[in-house]
Amino acid sequence: MCELFALNSRLPAAANFSLRGFAARGGRTADHVDGWGVAFHDGERCEVVVEDRPAAESDLASHYGRHPVQAGNIIAHVRKATQGVRSVENCHPFRRSWGGRTWVFAHNGDLKDFQPGLTGAFTPAGQTDSERAFCWLMQRLQLRFGTNLPDWPELAATLTPWLHEIAEHGRFNMLLTDGRALLAHASTRLHWLRRQPPFGHVRLRDGDLSVDLATLNGPLDCMTLVATEPLTHDEAWQAFLPGEVRVFERGDCVFLREGLAAQAAA
Repeated sequence: MCELFALNSRLPAAANFSLRGFAARGGRTADHVDGWGVAFHDGERCEVVVEDRPAAESDLASHYGRHPVQAGNIIAHVRKATQGVRSVENCHPFRRSWGGRTWVFAHNGDLKDFQPGLTGAFTPAGQTDSERAFCWLMQRLQLRFGTNLPDWPELAATLTPWLHEIAEHGRFNMLLTDGRALLAHASTRLHWLRRQPPFGHVRLRDGDLSVDLATLNGPLDCMTLVATEPLTHDEAWQAFLPGEVRVFERGDCVFLREGLAAQAAA
């Protein structure tokens, strides 16, 4: 399976420390060797970089792990292919335009017998189930709202049953951002962490590297990190429940739909 990482921040922030540990999972500490990608998204600015080679062997991935690129939203992915050949077209994150915004998506999982009808701008360039799911979600949003985008809580409430519908086909852990907010959905395994003052000293799980976050962040900084597996020691990562949906905006959770088990027990 692939792995996911994301950051959503109140102020533009750099995730190079986290990206350095995350890239190690692309062939050094884990076997996700079929490509990698990262998106730096900050409202109108969106930079997406992908390579069809292991992140742990990539000079470009190493560069992003050592040199800070600041953005309000960052999504990264290391790929272990289940559908589609190793190619740039099949590497996450994927990008599409709708409603005057750029949307970025990444997925961890494997969807069986998911072949929705797709037309127009929302047709896949590659062969992955992930890109098909992204295109299907964007197509449905366009049909539902046209170009009149609602606020994120309404958008998330609309998306949630569609996410659960896709998850009926298999594992569907995913990240979606328009550069303003970050939506995360878990069907099997996903974790999140909120960082805010006072910042402490943390250690990467995937390498002999530590940092005092107080030297990198100021008193107004607040951010949420999401990852398939926790990236650091010494921090209180929390697991998503299966079916849980969260939206983070400016570092805060602005939408929560509890996991399916919690809903059934309520």
